[in-house]
Parts: sequence; structure tokens; C-alpha cells
Amino acid sequence: MTERIPTYELPAFAGPGQANAEVFFPDYATAKPRIPLQQPYRGDYYKISLCLRGRAELKVNLAPYAVTAGCLVLATPDVIKEWVSVSEDYETLSIFFTKDFITTNNGSTGRLSFLVQPTTYVFQLTAPEADNVALSFRFLQQKYNTPHAHRSNILKNILNGLLYEVGAIHDRSLAGGPPAAKSRGQALVVAFKELVQMHSSRERSVRFYADTLCVTPKHLSELVKEATGKTAGEWIAAAVVLEAKALLEDQARTVYQVAECLHFTDQFAFSRFFKKTSGLSPSAYRQAG
Repeated sequence: MTERIPTYELPAFAGPGQANAEVFFPDYATAKPRIPLQQPYRGDYYKISLCLRGRAELKVNLAPYAVTAGCLVLATPDVIKEWVSVSEDYETLSIFFTKDFITTNNGSTGRLSFLVQPTTYVFQLTAPEADNVALSFRFLQQKYNTPHAHRSNILKNILNGLLYEVGAIHDRSLAGGPPAAKSRGQALVVAFKELVQMHSSRERSVRFYADTLCVTPKHLSELVKEATGKTAGEWIAAAVVLEAKALLEDQARTVYQVAECLHFTDQFAFSRFFKKTSGLSPSAYRQAG
């Protein structure tokens, strides 16, 4: 019971012969996911899905979202997800793709803000937007299921178009308009957040992240504070508490086991840290939930 929240790779969703795919278009009508999505988990992939009908209750980083017809759902690597409930008539069009697909093939991560720092993980489309996105999904689905010598390149180009279409919708939903190009400082903040997602269960010092990014702890904290309103130390603590809260949702885990999973020296050190950061002891948090 000391294992961390599981992180699933794309092959957990793909079928035989698709294990090395950079792009995966599931057919939920014939094959259901083989992993327990109703429990907290992470994924090392990106996913965009459009709800066609039905309703689902989704938690992302413990925040609840209702998914209904016309909602677009974004799943980015490393965030904690949990499908609390899914109606029997829930139907969706979904596309999975790897980090390598984005960075290797088009570098869109730097230009499409919704893939890097989503302002929300579920947002409602207008009827015309939902219809247009559904058409793009269907076109991608058709090409995905059509054998062709250049199928991989065809899929990449169509997916690029879908990403930019969704990115434009996402940007229009923001009051500030399209995002500006990232400075080096902003890029460092993004890299810092990614490192925190990967290492916060073991590394809780600002110096570790600063050394990894080849900057001083003071400079890193100033950059993070300017960009997010929170210091680097506050970001690290928040990530640890988020992981702890998700682990504490499993009543079978003792507080001691959660502390051990997060590499605290003992249960008391973990409890002090948790209460200082969240305002509640681990036991009180469980009772409140």
C-alpha cells in the first residue's frame, strides 16, 4: 500500500499492435479501457475528447468537473485524474497523443497554451464550435482507420489542424486574447512546474529544482512568484499536499503509509507538513471529506 498514484502510458489504452503509436484514436464501442479510471491516476500522454451525449463527473487535481454534451475535455501529462461517475449513455470522441508527438513533430507545445497551462480542463463549446470540432474528429477517425503508406504523416497533419482549431477556441474563451510568445523566464517556470510534477514526492527543496534548471534558488523563486503569484517553495508544497490528498482518499491507506509513500522521515513530520500547508491534519482532512 506504499505505491504512489499510478501513471499510465499510452499502451494501457491502445490495443495489440498499437503499443508504439504516437497517435491513438480509441473505439470505445468495441473496447473499454483496461485500467481503473474511477481511481486517481496520471497519464504520460495528452488527450482531447469531445462529449457527444451523456454525463460524466471528472476530477482533475481533485477539482470537480461536470462533462456534458458539447464539452471539450483536456488531459495533459502528469495531472491527477479520476472519473467519479460515467452515465451509461456517455459517448465521446477522443484522441490520445504522446509528448514526443508534440515536441518531435511540430513543437506546438510552445505555441498552444492550452497544452502547457490549461486555464480549465473542461470547457463548454457553442453548438457551432462543437459541430466543427466533431467534423474534425470524424475526419481524423476516418483516416486513422484507413490503411495508407503514409498514414502516420497524414494523421500528424490532421491532428495538427485539430490542435490549432481547439487552441483558437480556447484562446477566444479567455478575456486576455491570444497568448504572447514565451520569454526565457516563462519557459523556466513551465519547466519548473513539470519538474515539480515528476519529483515533488521525493524532492521538496527549491535548490534541487534550481540546480536542475541551472539558476539560483532566489532567481527561480522570483520568476515563479512573478508568473504565478506563489513562490517556488509554495508550488512544491502545494504539489506534495495535492498528492497526499489524493492518496488519503483511499481509506485503506494509513497516514503512516501515505507519509512513507511521499518519503517523509516519519508520520509526524508528514502530519506537521500537511497541517502547515493545508490547515488540517491528515486525519481531519479525511473526516472533512
